[in-house]
Formats: sequence, structure tokens, C-alpha cells
Amino acid sequence: MIIGLTGSIASGKSTVSQMLKELGYPVVDADLVARQVVEPGTETLQSIEQAFGPEVIRADGSMDREKVGAIIFNDPASRKKLNDIIHPAIRREMLRQRQAFLAEGYETVIMDIPLLFESKLQHMVDKILVVSVSEQEQLKRLMERNGLTEQEAKARIASQLPMVVKEEGADEVLDNNGSVDDTKRQLKRILDNWLTHP
Repeated sequence: MIIGLTGSIASGKSTVSQMLKELGYPVVDADLVARQVVEPGTETLQSIEQAFGPEVIRADGSMDREKVGAIIFNDPASRKKLNDIIHPAIRREMLRQRQAFLAEGYETVIMDIPLLFESKLQHMVDKILVVSVSEQEQLKRLMERNGLTEQEAKARIASQLPMVVKEEGADEVLDNNGSVDDTKRQLKRILDNWLTHP
């Protein structure tokens, strides 16, 4: 079974991802893959250099994220060009890692994809687990974690797909408003249910 794990900003999805690793499940991490596909020497980075010029590559061969960010910031055409290079590479690498885990004999693989719904990657997984928190809790955590004002935190939250939309697209919703132990109990119950009655 391929389980898609997602949530919203400051919902505690990373904590749940860590719990799954501790329970022995292999995790394909989309954020990590996004960094791996543009490491020095990769085809993706060569394509970015060809598209945007040698000035986006640092002396050590890594991508200059600030320069790339400045180029695409106010230019939708450049942003699309970058996404058209990076997104297929991320998808390919995620599928490669998923297959590698299955080939190693794992029967259940977790795909940790923050923008699972936004990127329309539901087809990559069999079940979707959404980590959810109340708006108040989300706002509080985001302000504390990132040192943001309430205004800034609300703007960050508003830039994402609303929590309720993600919950509607989920097979199970994990309520992460309580304690870590409470979250762990819910997680084990959901997994037991899915893996014994797929």
C-alpha cells in the first residue's frame, strides 16, 4: 500500500512523518527530493543552467537559489519554465525511490508530499492521510515557529489550499490538536485499520 501523507503549514505533518519512520515505514520525502534533484552534477541543474544562464550556478557548482528566486519572482513565464524543468524531475525521482523501497521488500511506503492536492498527485498513492489542526492552533504554531506576526502568519495560511478542502480529499484525517501521545495513538489506529482491511 502506498500512503500519501500531507497537511498544511504548521499542522505537524513532519512530526507524523518522523513517527512513521520510527515505526519502521520507509518515507519518500518530497521536500528532500526537491533538493536532491538540483544537486551539483544532476541533469536537472544542467537544464536550469541552460535555461537561465551560468550566473544561476555558484562557484561550488550548486544552484544559487537567491538568483533563481529573483529571476522568477515577478515573471510568470520564467517561473513556469523553472517548474516545467523541476516538477517532472521531482515526480520521476519520487517514483524511483518508491519503486526501490518496494523492490527491497517493503509492502507499505509513505509518500510525504506537502502539496499533494495542489500538485494533483493523488494518483501516486492508494490512501491519503491528512494531518489537521484547528485554525487557531495553526496560527499559534506558525507565529511561534517562524517568528511571524499574526498578519504574516494569516497570509501564509491563506496562500495554501484551505484545510477543509484537504480534509474532504482525505481517506483519513489525523487530528493533531492534542498531545504527541494522542497523535501516535490515532496514527497506529488508522494504520492498523488500513493494513488489516485495505
